[in-house]
Amino acid sequence: MKKTLIAGNWKMNKTPTESITFVKDLLERTKNYNDRDILICPPFTSLYPISTVLKNTFLFLGAQNVFYEEKGAFTGEISPLMLKDIGVDFVICGHSERRNIFGETDEIINKKIKKVVQNGINPILCIGEKLEERETGKTFEIIKKQLENCLIDFEDIEKLTIAYEPIWAIGTGKNATPQQVEEVHTFIRNWVGKKYGQNISDSIRVIYGGSVSPENIDDLMKEKDIDGVLVGGASLDIDKFSRIIDYK
Repeated sequence: MKKTLIAGNWKMNKTPTESITFVKDLLERTKNYNDRDILICPPFTSLYPISTVLKNTFLFLGAQNVFYEEKGAFTGEISPLMLKDIGVDFVICGHSERRNIFGETDEIINKKIKKVVQNGINPILCIGEKLEERETGKTFEIIKKQLENCLIDFEDIEKLTIAYEPIWAIGTGKNATPQQVEEVHTFIRNWVGKKYGQNISDSIRVIYGGSVSPENIDDLMKEKDIDGVLVGGASLDIDKFSRIIDYK
């Protein structure tokens, strides 16, 4: 049976020193959980220091981004080969901030996902619609297009986690209702089932991200097709993140 996934995306926050302090505290607070996977995605500068703390523990380590080549003249980029060598388990691919601020396309994200899997790391594919797209009834059209484009010629679907992150709910404090999330998650799972088979659809994790908080986590996790959450701002606060992990 698949475990739920509670992932914290720190974005551009926390120094290596702050990161080590945080994960040591988190390890102590979450040592009794064995029915859910817990993932920390710090900035690149904190990955190696944290990896030394998390070695042989139950917490997973993730990167927030990656490049789609293993090595070469790509100034400022980090390859999946480098991430694998320091013990990274997951990589976030296609976060809306990467798309909207840095111009990443579905084609680029498709390359990243493939290269991540080739290097033995699990990709987390982020998809989601803008506010105007939801308000004009285009949510499912946008989700379908992103799935089709980002997963072209991608066969290792069982290694993929899909994160539905409506752009209008990220960092805005305006959360999608559990029913709205469930509706999209069900659509995603049905799409995967048609393309890859129902057994695969049932086994992969589809998680939600978008102003996840201690106040809404319990209601979100009651929905059948929500397999976890990708937490932004609340994952920076040890008390808030611990409460999210401790969903009821």
